[in-house]
Amino acid sequence: MNESYAEAGVKRKKSATTLMIQIAAVFGILVVFFVGGAILGSIATFIASVLVVLCIFFFPRMNSIEYEYVFCDGQLDFDKIMGNAKRKTALRIDFEKVEIMAPAKSHSLDSFNHIQQLKVKDFTSQNPEARVFAIIVRQDGAVTKILFEPNEKMITSIKQKSPRKVVEV
Repeated sequence: MNESYAEAGVKRKKSATTLMIQIAAVFGILVVFFVGGAILGSIATFIASVLVVLCIFFFPRMNSIEYEYVFCDGQLDFDKIMGNAKRKTALRIDFEKVEIMAPAKSHSLDSFNHIQQLKVKDFTSQNPEARVFAIIVRQDGAVTKILFEPNEKMITSIKQKSPRKVVEV
């Protein structure tokens, strides 16, 4: 039996939204500590301490998000790794349900871009220079567009398994 296996991974670029959340959290802690400390005393200090501990716990997870793609014999898994520690399988697709896989800016995807309830799932690094591919898949009656950044080995493995579904131009 000819099994094909490939894996790739990307680190997500820190977004402006994440940075704004972190700044707002630090500002909120300072307000609770100084303003609340003057009004409420030790209760505000306790609340500020709890918020600091929560920030220490959540900030590394917000700063470091990676996506790993694993293609194994016709099945593609998308895993999300937060804080270099916690791994969660975000999505699993079977290539029998895939309509097409092509570069995200390919004209081969034009006929799918006009579907009204097209869900988009983004597993990219948010790097504008990255080579992003899109997969159109029909699962559970819904059409989903999945964006990801496969390496050459993964593209070759997928093309060997499903040659008619992969467009490289």
